[in-house]
Amino acid sequence: MCDPRAHDFVWISDRSALQSDDTLPAWVNTGWRTSLPLVVRRDKRADGAIPVGIRGMTRIKRAAAWIDPAAVVRVVTPESLVSDVNALLHSPFVSQQPVQALITLCSLKLPFPWGVTGSCAYALVSDLPVMHADSDLDLLVRCDTSQDPSQFSDFYDQLQRLPCRADVQINTPQGGFALSEWLRGGDIMLKTASGPLLVRDPWQLPAD
Repeated sequence: MCDPRAHDFVWISDRSALQSDDTLPAWVNTGWRTSLPLVVRRDKRADGAIPVGIRGMTRIKRAAAWIDPAAVVRVVTPESLVSDVNALLHSPFVSQQPVQALITLCSLKLPFPWGVTGSCAYALVSDLPVMHADSDLDLLVRCDTSQDPSQFSDFYDQLQRLPCRADVQINTPQGGFALSEWLRGGDIMLKTASGPLLVRDPWQLPAD
């Protein structure tokens, strides 16, 4: 099994595998079960534990935890959730605007690896109705090598024609940053496992 990356969904078979620096909120005990996925987040610990987020049914229900990599029994990537347009067409959430937008994007045959994150992705992997009428569409684009912003101008224009607002995070081996911020030019905020950094080149971290 490959090492999970930020935004991947992971499952564990035993809730005792959940470790937390603080006491987990009461809703985790009443509303979370091992059949539901955890979301890999950006953080790091010396022992190699995987940082995960626990999602509840509402936006305010979020909790941070850690799991041993050996406890992971399944991984689903954001890219895999858009790999089969037929699955989207038969989703119980197909009438929701974010899913309609995903179906449109699948038809564009985009030239880079991309996937869905956020509430739309969580609904697709859990079958829980966590989207609402005003939900945004959160997207992820994988860019392991340096790119020029101009290569994404057409893609950004296409996003403006979708039936809902779409936010795109570009993910490099160093971290993730907002496409809209990158296209404006200048320094950008790069989210890394060690915290946010203001950088000019998101593929090259500044020297210590």
